[in-house]
Amino acid sequence: MAGNDLSAPLGLGKRRYFNLPLGLIGAGLIAVLGTGVLVWISAVDDPFGGEPTATVPLERSIDGLSARDFGVVEIRPALNDGLSDPDAARAAREEKGLGPRFEPKNVAETTADAPPVQTRQANGGLSIRPDARVTERGPHGDLPIVSDQGLRPLDIYARPASETYTSVPKIAIVVGGLGLSQTGTQNAIEKLPADVTLAFAPYGSSLDRWMQKARQEGHELLMQLPMEPFDYPDNDPGPHTLLVNHTNQEMTDRLSWLLARMTNYVGVMNYMGARFTASEPSLQLFMKEVTRRGLMYVDDGTSSRSTAAATASGLRTPFSRSDIVIDDVPRPKDIAARLLQLEGTARAQGIAVGVATALPVTVEELVRWSKDLEERGLQLIPVSASIDRSRQP
Repeated sequence: MAGNDLSAPLGLGKRRYFNLPLGLIGAGLIAVLGTGVLVWISAVDDPFGGEPTATVPLERSIDGLSARDFGVVEIRPALNDGLSDPDAARAAREEKGLGPRFEPKNVAETTADAPPVQTRQANGGLSIRPDARVTERGPHGDLPIVSDQGLRPLDIYARPASETYTSVPKIAIVVGGLGLSQTGTQNAIEKLPADVTLAFAPYGSSLDRWMQKARQEGHELLMQLPMEPFDYPDNDPGPHTLLVNHTNQEMTDRLSWLLARMTNYVGVMNYMGARFTASEPSLQLFMKEVTRRGLMYVDDGTSSRSTAAATASGLRTPFSRSDIVIDDVPRPKDIAARLLQLEGTARAQGIAVGVATALPVTVEELVRWSKDLEERGLQLIPVSASIDRSRQP
C-alpha cells in the first residue's frame, strides 16, 4: 500500500499542514502585552486602582519573635491625649479607669511655710533623705505617716512617670529580694532601668545605704513584708512574720519593726503570705495600717486565694497586683517567654505588672528586654503608676 507509513521514505510519511514559528509568535505577544502595561501605567495616575498601601522601614530583626507576638498600637499618640492642660489630661486618664497617679501636691496646698516637695535631686535621682512631713518616730525607728496637710509618703517618694506617650501599653516591673546579697543588690541597682521598681527585704544589711544608692539611680522603692503561708512554720518567711492569729497589738508592733527597717519607699509588697492574704480579718487590719501610713500595697500575684484586691477597694487603699511572675522558672528562655506574655497582657488591657527576683539571670534578661521596649510600642513605668486598675474590664 502506497499510503502505508511503513513503505514511505523516512520523514515523508505525514503531510505537514502547519509550519509556523511558535517561539517568534510568543515573543511578539509578550512584547505587545508589556507595551500595553507601560502605556497604562503612564496614562493612569493610580495604577493600583486605589488599593491602600503602607511602607514600614524594618531597621532590625528580633530573633525568636513571630507576627502574633505583636499588636497594632499607637506608638506616638498626641501629647496629653490631645489636651493642652495637664490637669485636664490627668482627669481624662482617670476617667478611663487607670486610676489616680497620686502626684505630689503643690506647696500652696500644704502650708505657707512648708518646704517644697522635693522628689528629685540636682543629679537627676530621687531624694535620699526622709521627708520630715511624712515621717514619725516609732519604737523601732522612723515610720511613714500621712502629714497634717494630707501628704503621703506615696505622694512624696513616687517616681514621676513619663507622660510623653499616654496611649501606649504600659508595663511595671518590680524586682524583689534586694538587700540580702551585696553583689546581687549592687548588680540590680546599677544595671536595671530607672523605671524598674525595687523591693527590699527587711532582713538585709545596710538597707539605708542601699536605699540611697537606689534612689540616686532613680528607682522607686517598696518594702517586702513577710506574711504567713499555709505551711507555716515548716515554711518560715523569717522573723517578725505577720500571722493570722495576731492580736491588734502584736500586728502593730511587728509592722512597726518591719516598716522602720528603711525609709523613702512608696508602699509594701507581700513576701509569701498565701494564708495571710486569704484571711479577710487579718488582711483588713493590715490594710488599715497601710492606708493610715499613706502607702500603697502591691500583691505579688502568687496566690490565687488572695482577697487583697477586694479588701483594698473597700478601704480605698492604693493597690496594684502582679499579672505575671517573670522568673518562676529562672532560665533565660523561660524568662524571655514570660516577658513576651507580659507584653501581650499589656496590649490587651492597657497596663500590666510583672514581679521578679534579683537573680543575675533575671537582671540580664530584663536589661536585654528593655533596651528596645519603646521601639516595640511599649512604655516602662514605676509600679506607683499602675495603681487602681480594678476599674478596668
